Amino acid sequence: MIRVLFVCLGNICRSPMAEGVFQHKVREAGLESQIETDSAGTGHWHIGSQPHPGTRRLLAEKGITYYHRARQFDRDDLNDFDYILTMDEDNYADVQALGTGTAKVARMLDYAPHLGVREVPDPYHTGGFEGVYDLLDAAAAGLLAAIRKEHNL
Repeated sequence: MIRVLFVCLGNICRSPMAEGVFQHKVREAGLESQIETDSAGTGHWHIGSQPHPGTRRLLAEKGITYYHRARQFDRDDLNDFDYILTMDEDNYADVQALGTGTAKVARMLDYAPHLGVREVPDPYHTGGFEGVYDLLDAAAAGLLAAIRKEHNL
């Protein structure tokens, strides 16, 4: 089983949206028995909370079924997952600060270099969920293509 973890700050906006979008692509490809996903936040503020209403609304509008309760990233995740995707430089630095493990740690938008953007902006205060979705949709497609190539799926 290939395990993929998406990480943002509070685990209620970007990382659950990334997980939902990626899960949807995995299901469409018929790979749900081979790829497992989760998401987490580097902060503790929202542990146990549902995704932000903006994330839930947008995923529902796109026909993406998704359920998650926020959790905090921890050191064990570095070995429990094969891929850890962060949403911005701060998230990346926070994950790196916990050490190293067997997981490949990368920035989510590394999988969509054609967009010319390095960070997924946090829509928590701005409400820019649609733009975040567009970035994550492109990156999720690139990530799935990379995983399929690396694992001959």
